[in-house]
Amino acid sequence: MQTIKNYFAGFWKYRYLLQNLITRDFKLKYRRSVLGVAWSVLNPLLTCLVMWAVFGSLFNARGQGIENFPVFLIIGQLLFNFFRESTTMAMESVLKNAPLLRKVYIPKYVFPLEKTCFALVNCLFSFVALLIVVVVTWSPISFSTALLALYPLVMLFFFSLGIGLLLSALYVFVRDIMHIWEVFCTLLVYGSAIFYDPRQMVGWVQAVINLNPIYWYITSFRSCVMWGEGLTANMLLVDFLCAAVSMGLGLFVFKKNQDKFVLYM
Repeated sequence: MQTIKNYFAGFWKYRYLLQNLITRDFKLKYRRSVLGVAWSVLNPLLTCLVMWAVFGSLFNARGQGIENFPVFLIIGQLLFNFFRESTTMAMESVLKNAPLLRKVYIPKYVFPLEKTCFALVNCLFSFVALLIVVVVTWSPISFSTALLALYPLVMLFFFSLGIGLLLSALYVFVRDIMHIWEVFCTLLVYGSAIFYDPRQMVGWVQAVINLNPIYWYITSFRSCVMWGEGLTANMLLVDFLCAAVSMGLGLFVFKKNQDKFVLYM
């Protein structure tokens, strides 16, 4: 508990640095882009269009069509992209800022935290694509429960931050973690029910999917926005526990090894 308090105290002390780092990354990402921030909307839209054309026609041909499939698809896509982007950037963040860390004292956890916050900002911009899909397809949205979708989004943020802290610590010592993580994320795409209904799978496959935290966050978000069912007790509990375990593990590994980082940078 004391460690968590120290982290929050450090976060508050360096909040302006965090804001400046997020602003810097935002400017760097779109500095030479013709489309600028609009690409955060166009990218998920175009990806959704391709996946909709491929998987939508495939499932309809098999009589396994999903109701409001475009909205179903883009929700899974946006949340998974946030997880992948945040963890991948957080993994490299400490090592990339090694020259700065050698010159001035900055808490090392600021860099994974900043990358996760930056990915969240991009994700929020990308939600414009979700609104466009809803309007174009005339899909019904449950406004009465839509605000509850903030809960799985916030829990996904902390889950991603915990994984990012863990990966950033490991990456300092073992560079091959990057390649392993890329392969794992590719595998995770197919295990997160982004473009299919897991109820259409055989029993043991459903059981494996239920062990995937990303699936729970995506399903919780869909339940609030698409289905108007709100959050069940299982969703509340699983979303929180996954985030808590991820943060606990990430903070423990990061704090235990951060003093050794300078020897491997």
